[in-house]
Amino acid sequence: MMDGEAEGSVSADSGRKRRVHGMLKLYYGLNEEGKAPEQPESLDPCDINGPHFDPELYLNKLRRECSLAELMDQETCMVKQIRSLDSDMQTLVYENYNKFISATDTIRKMKNDFKKMEDEMDCLSTNMAAITEFSARISGTLQDQHVQITKLSGVHTLLRKLQFLFELPARLNKCLELQAYAQAVSSHRRARCVLQQYSHLPSFKGIQDDCHAIMDKLAQELRQKFRDGGSSAKDLSECVELLLQLDEPAEELCDKFLSHARSRLESDLQGLEAEIRPTASAVKDALAASTQKQLSGAAAGSPTDSSPKTSALPSPSSKTDILEFIDRGCNEFVSSLCLVITSYQELFINHAQTGELASKNIPQMANGKLHTFVDDLATRYFSLVERRIQEEKGVGDNSLLVRALDRFHRRLQAVAKLLPGSAVPNQGTEIVIRAAMERVKQYLTALQSFYMDSLTDVRQALATPRLSVASASVAGGGAHLGGAASGRDAPNSLPELLSSLSASILNQIKSVLASVHLFTAKDITFSNKPYFKGEFCSQGVRESLVVSFIKFVCQSSRQFCESAGDKGGSTPPALLLLLSRLCLDYETSTISYILTLTDEQFLVQHHSPVTPVTTLCAEAREAAQKLLNHYVKVQGLIISQMLRKSVETRDWVNTIEPRNVRAVMKRVVEDTTSIDVQVGLLYEEGVRKAHSSDSSKRTFSVYSSSRQQARYAASYTPSAPMDTNLLSNIHKLFSERIDIFSSVEFNKVSVMTGIIKISLKTFLECVRLRTFGRYGLQQIQVDCHYLQMYLWRFVSDENLVHFLLDEIVGSSAHRCLDPAPMEQSVIEVICERG
Repeated sequence: MMDGEAEGSVSADSGRKRRVHGMLKLYYGLNEEGKAPEQPESLDPCDINGPHFDPELYLNKLRRECSLAELMDQETCMVKQIRSLDSDMQTLVYENYNKFISATDTIRKMKNDFKKMEDEMDCLSTNMAAITEFSARISGTLQDQHVQITKLSGVHTLLRKLQFLFELPARLNKCLELQAYAQAVSSHRRARCVLQQYSHLPSFKGIQDDCHAIMDKLAQELRQKFRDGGSSAKDLSECVELLLQLDEPAEELCDKFLSHARSRLESDLQGLEAEIRPTASAVKDALAASTQKQLSGAAAGSPTDSSPKTSALPSPSSKTDILEFIDRGCNEFVSSLCLVITSYQELFINHAQTGELASKNIPQMANGKLHTFVDDLATRYFSLVERRIQEEKGVGDNSLLVRALDRFHRRLQAVAKLLPGSAVPNQGTEIVIRAAMERVKQYLTALQSFYMDSLTDVRQALATPRLSVASASVAGGGAHLGGAASGRDAPNSLPELLSSLSASILNQIKSVLASVHLFTAKDITFSNKPYFKGEFCSQGVRESLVVSFIKFVCQSSRQFCESAGDKGGSTPPALLLLLSRLCLDYETSTISYILTLTDEQFLVQHHSPVTPVTTLCAEAREAAQKLLNHYVKVQGLIISQMLRKSVETRDWVNTIEPRNVRAVMKRVVEDTTSIDVQVGLLYEEGVRKAHSSDSSKRTFSVYSSSRQQARYAASYTPSAPMDTNLLSNIHKLFSERIDIFSSVEFNKVSVMTGIIKISLKTFLECVRLRTFGRYGLQQIQVDCHYLQMYLWRFVSDENLVHFLLDEIVGSSAHRCLDPAPMEQSVIEVICERG
């Protein structure tokens, strides 16, 4: 608190002083620098601050313009200003007085100090003069002996050099015994020039020869020491430096060092290759066993099983997995290679060269040899790594491979730091990229295999009695007879199979995406590469994996429509129906969901063109339409085959009088009902036209529905068929054209309409190729009335069934030798009884 009050008081004093100074400057008309501002002089005599101020005029003006109260206020203000200025003047005088006293004391002190300094300078000058005098005396005394001393010193130096030369061989031998190689080389380098210069003298020539022999022996020991390589890095570096100083060729030293290192690194590569070699036969055996197992176990499994059913093949190597193999390569080969690079650079590249060695440009030569050496061995190592990666055919667990590739890529970064400009890190990254793309291809193959296996399971489920056509027809027959049985109660119904198939495929796709996502995880070093942030996500995962699989589903589904044969080949019709609904669901929602999931999970950025969702949806819808059309065709041909055989195998001229509906017609109604139940499990009802009140009681004329039976029956003559044919053809001109094999819509009514059109059209064409007797015509009447009683309820427009059945009866009448139609009441009794 005291410190705060003190600081406050100080700041208040300083503020007051500044205010006082400001008022004085204002009074004297000075600026902040103490100079009067350059302002034009005021000529107004009433300006109290101007030079032409006139007090009388000022007072007269005040008396004229101001009231008494204003005059008194003005007087009070001026008194206060005068007192304030007086007080400020006293303060300034006091402060200036204190400063003047302080300055006087300072000047007095300076005078005393300068007096002392003057005395010391006088003493120093006297001493310097004495020293100069004594120096002159000494120089004069030794003037004569200086030249002699210089000569003697030169002779002494020369004798020492000669003594060093004569003692040099012994000195070198001693250094050789003590293994002081550096001292020996240094001593020889000091004397080498002198011995070379005076080698024409016999004594110097002998010394030179002795030194050469000793240095040759020393060089031989250094070479052996360098060749052994067992010394420490410091000793090896000293050995190389000494050899270079002894004029040993730098290229030979580099080659020898790299050759010795190559032998050790090649032994590491041979160890890695030994890990791969024994697995070659194991790969074939494992592949053969896996193929045999898949063929023998094709009948097992269920589409409800959502577990991955990829063709997982365990790694054929029984010794080490991929992570252990990469670890061994990194810990042995890559670590040894890094040590070799470091040692080599210390010896030949980073070591400072002096003297003659600096002019030989050894680092550049050595760096080129090192790059060639590293690239050669790295290429062999990469080939082994790629061979080992290719053995990883199983796609059950992807984490081990990703961890191995991450470790492989991470360790190669050490080579990049030690050897800038080397292509080794980029080659390693390319291996990782190829491995990732190969993995994507394997996952695509696994998804395709899983999809085909799932379809096989669906085929087997459809082949079981619970979902066969017969059981479905029983359920359908019970339904149309008023029973409560339905195909929906079957444990393996079509909706369950569809839901299970769709869910298992979607789960498998999610599982594969989760496995592939490991390549782009944040803790993986190579995931930060631009490729894994761009092309791998968009072209690799989205296009090559997800989009390719969706296209495969559509294409493989369309292939089921290419089977030939009257009954649609070996493809079950229920499978066609199920696949059509699957493709339609894909077009509606699944494709969009899968691609959105992929884009969100991999943060796909579409830098390059990708397949749009609309294109895939259009392809899926096309496949669904083709499958549904083929389903209608197959089911229609199955029923048509029964009708064709029933017509072709019967003698219609000599048949007996009809008493019952033929069994084949009952079978047609049962199969149609079964198909209706089957289609209704997967597709909605659809839109029907309004039914008439007597749809099930409709009658058929033996001539045409456009004429009344009573009108022509009594007057029937042999010439009548010409007239009836003409009238029938006229009726066809004005009736609606029926397109038998047109595309169907995705609803139950449209599908059933297409099947019934094909069936009845076949029935009509078969009738046109036969000749009928009286009872044959009547049997056709009974059959058509029975079909009309049930088939009208399945189609979108009942008039279509009426028209086709009318055509069948009319064609039978035209082909009849004795056209005597049966009474309608009798027909109804027979049909109701049947």
